[in-house]
Amino acid sequence: MQRIPPGNSRHAGLFVLSYFSIAIVAVFAAAVIYLGLATVGVLLFAGRMRRASMTPAFGAPVTVLKPLCGDEPDLYENLRSFCVQEYPTYQVVFGVRDAEDPAIPVIEKLIAEHPDADIELVIDERIYGRNLKVSNLINMNAQARHDIIVVADSDMRVGPGYLSAVAGEFADPKVGAATCLYSGAGNANRPSRLGAMFINDWFLPSALIPTLFGELAFCFGATMAIRRDVLAEIGGFEALAAVLADDYMFGNAAHKAGYKVALVPYVVENRVFEPSFGALFRHETRWARTIRSVQPGGYAMSFVTEALPLSLLAAAAFWETGSAQVALLPIGIALSLRWVLHHAVQRGLANGENYSPWLIPLRDAFSLCVRIGSFFGRDVTWRGQNMTVRAESRLDPLNAPRGTRQDELEACDEKDVVSQPTYL
Repeated sequence: MQRIPPGNSRHAGLFVLSYFSIAIVAVFAAAVIYLGLATVGVLLFAGRMRRASMTPAFGAPVTVLKPLCGDEPDLYENLRSFCVQEYPTYQVVFGVRDAEDPAIPVIEKLIAEHPDADIELVIDERIYGRNLKVSNLINMNAQARHDIIVVADSDMRVGPGYLSAVAGEFADPKVGAATCLYSGAGNANRPSRLGAMFINDWFLPSALIPTLFGELAFCFGATMAIRRDVLAEIGGFEALAAVLADDYMFGNAAHKAGYKVALVPYVVENRVFEPSFGALFRHETRWARTIRSVQPGGYAMSFVTEALPLSLLAAAAFWETGSAQVALLPIGIALSLRWVLHHAVQRGLANGENYSPWLIPLRDAFSLCVRIGSFFGRDVTWRGQNMTVRAESRLDPLNAPRGTRQDELEACDEKDVVSQPTYL
């Protein structure tokens, strides 16, 4: 670079801008590398799934815990998919806290339609912590009869070979926990489609990158599977009652205890329904703030996943060359690589329902807005609860008095039994 003579203030701004531009281009190069690694991860995992489809089943009995709260689109179809597994011995336990929960008629219908299946419904209002889903799991776990326990969220849908794939990982005695990735599927409206694209184009590929360099150290909410003895060793579900990222902490606790966390070569389908762009923004902001609470450094560095916005900055930097063709090059590279990744996920890991390359610019712009919003506060709304997420995903109520000690907050988690559990 040409040296700027001292005192020549007219060129001083150009000198600073040139070094700033180099930094921008370097960051964009990191985004390009990320997209390349993400695509490689997707292709390798898709190949692993094809090979795993020929692996014999591991037939150890399994209990599936399905915590529920309210009705939601496609609930019957989602729950039914767990009741018609091609697996020798398994139990499905559904659980709700409220005896008037709208999900109960759906569960009763499934029990009536499958009289020979081992399906139970637990209605239990007991609360053990601020994470009501975990309280539900604690109540349901009392009815679990088998030594492999699988937890799956209510908006997930699976194929008949799901349990065979999950349980198969426990044929390895070093495996203490297992988890599944999930893809998004949702065409009800534009927000739902964009929500599915976030899962497919951002979450799923980024989750695969760590597996290229080492072992997994956490679980995903789509599937959390664990041996009963390992669950007891890490403190049971009770150890997760005061955290929001129960899936992450669940797998991380097993990893810290010295067990392998297996990534099952199976992708669960997440049925996405977002009623509005506002609901989508709040949902994804909750995800972002949750990730930031458990991996603050990793979340801060994940800005390299914003390839398209970074390409616009790189284009502005290249504008110094005076060539429009050179300036447009980063945008073309980003769009091309984003399309390749989108195509790889839809063809290899998802069902193709949300193949929408024309929405990539809108999706990336929305993701940037969520990222920016995630740094302005720690408050989240989840299942009607307003909460504040602290370090390591610990939950504080928004109305907690300023200066409240942690031991006082923990004491608030314990509540008296308000009713006896009901089993169907």
